[in-house]
Amino acid sequence: MTLEEKIQLVHGVGPGASPLNGAGYIPGIKRLGIPDINMADSSTSVRVANVNATVMPSTLALAASWDREMAFEYGALIGRELRTLGFAEGLGGGINLIREPRNGRTFEYLGEDPVLAGYLLAQRTLGTQQQKVIATVKHFALNNQETNRFTSDSVVDERTMRQLYLLGFEIAIKDGQPGNVMCAYNYVNGVKACENSYLLNSVLKNEWGFKGYVQSDWSFAVSDTVRAANAGLDEEQPGSLDDAVGAGGEPTYFNQKLKSAITADLVSMSRLDNMVTRKLRTLFQVGIMDSPPVPGGIINRADGRTVAKKVADASIVLLKNQGGNGEAKRLLPLDSKAVKSIVVIGAHASVGVMAGGGSGGPFASVNNPVACLLPEKMFSECAPYSSSSPLQAIKAKAGLAQVRYFDGNDSRAASDAAATADVAIIFASQFSGEGRDLVSLALPDQHTDPANQSYDQRALIEAVAKKNPRTVVVLENGTAVTMPWLNSVSAVLASWYPGDSGGESIADILFGDVNPSGKLPISFPKMEQDLPQKNISSSNLSVRYNEGLMMGYRWYDHHKIEPLFEFGYGLSYTSFDYTDLKTELAQNGDVKISFSLKNTGSRSGAEVMQIYASIPFDGEPPQRLVGWEKVHLQSGQQRTVELTIARERLQVWDALKRQWFIPKGNYEFRVANSSRARNILRNTKSL
Repeated sequence: MTLEEKIQLVHGVGPGASPLNGAGYIPGIKRLGIPDINMADSSTSVRVANVNATVMPSTLALAASWDREMAFEYGALIGRELRTLGFAEGLGGGINLIREPRNGRTFEYLGEDPVLAGYLLAQRTLGTQQQKVIATVKHFALNNQETNRFTSDSVVDERTMRQLYLLGFEIAIKDGQPGNVMCAYNYVNGVKACENSYLLNSVLKNEWGFKGYVQSDWSFAVSDTVRAANAGLDEEQPGSLDDAVGAGGEPTYFNQKLKSAITADLVSMSRLDNMVTRKLRTLFQVGIMDSPPVPGGIINRADGRTVAKKVADASIVLLKNQGGNGEAKRLLPLDSKAVKSIVVIGAHASVGVMAGGGSGGPFASVNNPVACLLPEKMFSECAPYSSSSPLQAIKAKAGLAQVRYFDGNDSRAASDAAATADVAIIFASQFSGEGRDLVSLALPDQHTDPANQSYDQRALIEAVAKKNPRTVVVLENGTAVTMPWLNSVSAVLASWYPGDSGGESIADILFGDVNPSGKLPISFPKMEQDLPQKNISSSNLSVRYNEGLMMGYRWYDHHKIEPLFEFGYGLSYTSFDYTDLKTELAQNGDVKISFSLKNTGSRSGAEVMQIYASIPFDGEPPQRLVGWEKVHLQSGQQRTVELTIARERLQVWDALKRQWFIPKGNYEFRVANSSRARNILRNTKSL
């Protein structure tokens, strides 16, 4: 292979040069049988214009399912559609932890816990690569906010980094064996992530044994050819054909500049050979070298909608369910034979359901993509939504009940109609996307179409609930939501961004055809002041992780702050009883846990049994998630649940010796259905 051919394989030529209109493209080498590598954004959908790809529920929704098999199926569906369209690589796979819930990209990540996120992403990765498509794990690492994303420096101690922010990556990479890891825009402890030898060489490649290639994020992730190459970066994106400037207008570094660095022996030929070897190894590993994808296929939309529906059904979280006017009976599920009139209000429920913006969302056909970040443009110009109308799905379920719709712009008309209805269902949306963080977790003003009028969603909810307490709020949310109106409504559903069958899934849960089983993958604070980072300052380029290990539910536990809804929380239409906890220490150091779970209600349902452990070592949070199991039971069915907690889940990082160890002492294990459940099983084991 010539030097020019080697260089050709380690840099993109810009998305504009992609024959498939994807996000990136590396031309193959025909004389050597090396195929083209076309890449597409694919966090929640194959983000390419005019291909009619499935819009899956957001990956945060996937995390709310707490379902490993669902994660595999999610990844497989994305992989099938990528390959059908001719793409060899998918750029999904985000796993940055939700340290900051106002992060605009929260919707495309997998929650605030590294164990939950890591194991789910491993399964998604396996599902995608089984379709002979390279899967990506990103953004490596500590890329936890969009504000100053090209220039901010994540300043964090090594113990916190290893036990939280790198752990999810470690699990996903070791168990999922992805072909590609994408490094991040931000700096980590003063060094750009894509030029950070500690991250890329010491940890990822040497310690974890990663055999694939490291790819830069798109535009502005690299600033120095020699430093990046020697630090372990294997591929620059988006690059350009002539080494002038990339798609973002910045200089490119892995074309002629890399060639010059090799000639000057500033980067060794063996380093370049290693870059190319990693690329070729991955092509063989995934099956692309022997069977390259062929463009021009047609996506199976029926298959896509089926998978999207399954994920949405399993991920919607029932947050509140009480009776109206002091009724003892819970409002949900609705009885289509008893309900005579329903008012549906707001959030374009007549049209579809919300989706996230930027590279993690579906493709939006607009002349000016920046306009998609403006709330007033979302439905009138950008349409980042799935055309699955909750209103139509509710009408299909409501039997003979009268169903009326109000867009929400006239709160008096909506509340007057609700006053005489049996049930009011308010849809409330919270748009988020790449490129900017949310100012607040409160519901933003909603914009109507086409008049570009707006209304206060909080005021609408309070006005309607005042007239009819039998009010359900359905959130279409990309992150946590603060709810000063919570006490005035009877029921709340978090549907996230629920994808191509989201309207149908919402209706099925409202009417009880699906029993909700989703659990929160992030904590919902009562107010922003309860968060570790009180605000996201655009003037602060040094982002200090002063909370250390006390992030997410650990923060609330450690500081004894009551969240609005805790991590792992979610209600069901049935009830479960769990007894007879046993713990046993295996010879290899793993902990075996068993308990009895019984569905004591009148409906079949699924419960997510979560295992938390208290580690006997200074500086540890009160508890950490170490395992879980989602169990499906028929009414009255009882089952013995057995789980093995790998000894690695009990480790603590020794920053002085730079190694893992398991502290000696008494470990308390708790079995519960949320991080703060009162009725839990406890057992202590000495290790």
